[in-house]
Amino acid sequence: MATTVRYVLAKLKPGVSREDYERFERQVDYVFCEQVKTIVSYRTHRITDVGERIAPSGWDYIERIEVTDRAAYEQELAEKGKGLLDELYSKYLDRSYTTSIWSQLVEP
Repeated sequence: MATTVRYVLAKLKPGVSREDYERFERQVDYVFCEQVKTIVSYRTHRITDVGERIAPSGWDYIERIEVTDRAAYEQELAEKGKGLLDELYSKYLDRSYTTSIWSQLVEP
């Protein structure tokens, strides 16, 4: 089975500090993702530099979420993740900028 990875590009809401968001990531999001059975690995990366073609979008973070199965992951997230997602978007991230990219590994 091919490796399936979801990349999520995210932008902080105006006035939200990196420190507050990254604390949430460490204390809440990482802990939650460890409990989601369909997630193989989850990491959030602060974007430090981008090419000029995507710079105007202003994304602050990219998440890399490796999953066992996309449909099962989406179902599990819908069942268990509503509270976390509500908190994430009400306090930290601008939902209108959130962009997902689904990918499959090209095996060597």
